[in-house]
This record gives sequence, structure tokens and C-alpha cells, in this order.
Amino acid sequence: MSRHILPEPPAELKRLSAALCGRIRDEIRTNGPMPFAHFMERALYEPGLGYYSAGLHKFGASGDFVTAPETGSLFAACLAGQARELAALLGRYDILEVGAGSGRLAADLLRLLDAEQAPRRYLILERSADLRKVQREWIAAAGDGLLERVQWLDRPPAEDWQGLLLANEVIDALAVERFRVAAGRVEQVCVREADGGFDWAYRPAPAELERAVRALGVDFADGYRSEILLHLSAWLAAMTQRLSRGLALFIDYGYPRSEYYLPERRDGTLMCHYRHRAHDDVFFWPGLQDITAWVDFTALAEAADGCGLEVEGYTSQAMFLLGCGMDRILTAEMETAEDGGLAIGMEAKQLTLPALLGERFKAMGLGRGIERPLRGFSLQDLRHQL
Repeated sequence: MSRHILPEPPAELKRLSAALCGRIRDEIRTNGPMPFAHFMERALYEPGLGYYSAGLHKFGASGDFVTAPETGSLFAACLAGQARELAALLGRYDILEVGAGSGRLAADLLRLLDAEQAPRRYLILERSADLRKVQREWIAAAGDGLLERVQWLDRPPAEDWQGLLLANEVIDALAVERFRVAAGRVEQVCVREADGGFDWAYRPAPAELERAVRALGVDFADGYRSEILLHLSAWLAAMTQRLSRGLALFIDYGYPRSEYYLPERRDGTLMCHYRHRAHDDVFFWPGLQDITAWVDFTALAEAADGCGLEVEGYTSQAMFLLGCGMDRILTAEMETAEDGGLAIGMEAKQLTLPALLGERFKAMGLGRGIERPLRGFSLQDLRHQL
């Protein structure tokens, strides 16, 4: 999508973006072209100016995109079914949600899990001070006493814990390296200053990036560009190191590696979200739009192996939600809905239809000390694709 047909930001937001661009330009002028991973990190998380740090309204109809928890409470009701199964298996357990968005999923889960099934602690690991404020407001408004049951963390738990780690649309927002293959060489894709804005630049890949690209085992055509998340293993280890027993559940859009680097996907998977428009112009008003890359679920499975975690299941979001009992929940809700079930029926379609979220999004469960199959992965097993 051309930037010329994207909605124009208001003047005050343009000033925020201009301030961020000024900081990035200063660094480029000092150090030379900036690796894309660093540009993405600054565009998303620069204190006070990055997309997730500047107080912008991101979620829902008036924001830039809608995540599964924002469609309604059906998504949370299904995840509550998986949490109940873990509660029966583990006894006392915690929930750790990484990147909790608006806080709606946390509020819905706490409301849906009764006293016998509720987590001992609901922990939220959120790096954005702005989003913490949004989460507190949403959870406080959702019901008396819910806010007192939530604890915010600056880093993963330092003590051993057991339970459920939730990461819905988190990995796609981690800063990725971009690479290009040219004449058989691996190049690092960087960002340079150009005509008052930014453009691409290329230089020989650092040794770490070159090794990682070669290790993919893909015969890339000349000019092929794509992304790789170099530090996924380190990130996953940090998130799960003190998880003594339980499940780390990741739901995100992505592919197994055999599909991620297909020849026809020769410009990678980068995607930007701005006022419900998806486009690929990462230089469009930096700081005012989300920048994401699709997840290589094979890489996540490899990282799990290095962390001593077992891949308990890998399936589509639709099959995961159905495995968690969505059909039963849907039937019960439709019987009592004042609109005859129209709203929740539309929500179910959005979560499960292949053309919407049902197939593009995948669920992967990484377990430690789980001795039995989990209900969310009971209907479809795609682990052979990894």
C-alpha cells in the first residue's frame, strides 16, 4: 500500500514522529547506517516517542489493529478452559502474561476463573509504562477487586514458579534483523538517511547474522530479502528459566520454516499497522505505526529445545480454541444472549475463519513437567510441519 493513500496523522502526532526521526538521524550521522533491528527497536520502544511508549491509542476500532482478546470475551473463555486443565494438573499455579495489551485478556480470565480455578497470582510483564496505565484502568473498570489480584513486573520472575505463561501477539513485535542475499553473499539490511526521510542500505553481514542465515539451510535466490530473530533463544530462556513446571503458550501469526522462506516470499514478512490499514512501508511516520514480522515457529521450537522445554502442541488458532471447548461455550452463550447470539457468533467467525484469524494465527505450547496431552492441542497436531 502506498503511503500516499494512508490517512494523514494530526499535527501533534507528526511532531512526535519528527522528534523520534531526529534522534534516529543523529545516531545514523554519528555511527553510519543503522541495522534494521535497531531501527525497529527504537521505532517501537524509544522512551516517550516509540509506538508502544508514546501514549498512542493502539487497540480496538479507534486504534490501529484488533487483537483476539479485543474482539470480545470468547477468546478468554477458551483460554480459561486451558487454564482450568493446568489448575487440575498443577494445583496452586500462577499466570504470567507477557505483553498484556489493553489488559482485557487479564480482566476476562480473572473474571471467568472461579475461586477453585483461579491463579494464585496474575503477573503481567509489560515494558511499556503507557500500556501499564491502560491495563490498570481496564482491569480496575472490569470488576471490584480484580486490580488487587494483579502484579506488574519489570522482568521475568526471579524465583521458581509453576503455571501458565501467556504470550498473545508478542513475538511478532520483537525486533528482527533483516538480511539480503546478493551474489551468494549474506548482507545486513540497514537504514540510512535519504531525502529528509530514510531508505535501505546494505553492508556485509556480521558473523553472527551470516551464521544464522546459513544455518537455515535455504537456497536463497539472488536479491532475496527476509527477516530472522537472532536472539529468540536468549529471550525464551529469560522468559521461562524459572518456570519449574507448566506451559508457555504462544499465539501469533506465522509459519513453519518450510513456508516462511518460500521463493515467492522474496521480500520477507514485515508488516505495519496504521489505523486498520496493513502495509509494508516501515518508514511511514516512525513511532506512529506498529511494525511486526511473522513468526518462524520452527525457530521457536528449536529455541524451546535449547531451553529444556517440550513442544506439547502446534496447531492453528481455530483448532486450539475448539480444542479448549469453544463450541460448548458458544452454545451456552447463544442460549442466553439478548441478540440471539449474533455478536458472539460474529466473534467466533473472526477467531476461527481461515480468511480472518483462524488459520493465519498458530498456537504453540511449550511445556516443562507436563505428563499428559493438553486439550487445546487435542484436535489437530501440526508438529510434523516444524
